[in-house]
Amino acid sequence: MSVAVSGERSASNGLDKPLVSVLTPFHNTAQYLAECIESVLAQSYSRFEYILVDNCSTDGSAEIAAAYANRDPRIRLIRRSRLLSQVQNYNGALAEISNDSQFCKIVQADDYIFPECLELMVRAFQQSDSIGLVSSYWLKGNMLRGSGFPSQTTLLAGQECGRLYLRAGVYVFGSPTAVMYRSELVSRQQPFYDESLLHEDTEKCMQILEHWDFGFVHQVLSFSRADNESISSAVRDFRPDALDRYILTKRRAHVFLKAGEAVALCRKSKRRYYRVLAEESLKLRGRVFWQYHENGLRTLAEEIDWPYLTWQIVCKLLGLVANPGSTTLRAFRYCKRGMRQARQPEIHGSLETKPTH
Repeated sequence: MSVAVSGERSASNGLDKPLVSVLTPFHNTAQYLAECIESVLAQSYSRFEYILVDNCSTDGSAEIAAAYANRDPRIRLIRRSRLLSQVQNYNGALAEISNDSQFCKIVQADDYIFPECLELMVRAFQQSDSIGLVSSYWLKGNMLRGSGFPSQTTLLAGQECGRLYLRAGVYVFGSPTAVMYRSELVSRQQPFYDESLLHEDTEKCMQILEHWDFGFVHQVLSFSRADNESISSAVRDFRPDALDRYILTKRRAHVFLKAGEAVALCRKSKRRYYRVLAEESLKLRGRVFWQYHENGLRTLAEEIDWPYLTWQIVCKLLGLVANPGSTTLRAFRYCKRGMRQARQPEIHGSLETKPTH
């Protein structure tokens, strides 16, 4: 159950422009929330509704949100009556968008967007009614992300964009803060994100690309933090990108590629992923690391292929023996890292890769 405590459902200015729904679900993010909200209110694009969803915060976040909602009619604040998981809270927030909304954007509470973000993303959508998803370059900490997308290309067929990711690893989706959705896709499927998946937001982007085209803005339009305490920081050292790539390849290769190429790519993806696991095995990884990967593979109805992993470990060891000059240094690094990982606390629950906003 949720209660709307303030704000209006639509903007009063620029009614000739498409209505954009901006959402910030949050839980105990008082340190960053004001900066996030200010970045949305500073947009050059004026016609948007801003939905803030408090997931039972106890650190003053709700009071910060209420102060903004009381003085800006575009803001609607919703307070949860019970604590939800992050994905449940995001899905609940997405269900609140206005019926008049044409485009929808999540801005995570510890992120922010640059002033032209909404305007340029709406403009990208307006290239064609066939576009279901828009993204851009983004900053993660001080690192530029989204690079590798074809230069000067602002509209790409969804199938081609999916193939670009699978074949070349060009990753242009980022976190939910980096993308904007066509609102009819959000309203058509509730809940929007599949709560059973490990990387539900990336899976949703690939799902959209099956039937819709992709728009891209060749500018940096958002910022995601890399230094804050979150579930993502806790698992960052578990090689989540390797697992994510393997899962998406297994689930989507047959959708975007011809049968023979899909089979070959899945075989190559497994080899690449298990080489990562072999490398991590030599670092004396503890139970938490393996629990993380077991949970991820379970979304594919798979388990760790221990005989195959053993073979990859043997290949890795043979490679180290063949390069004796670096073997001692690598062994020292592996042991040092393994001891550090052994001291990490066990991770419980769904092992999401983002904070519980």
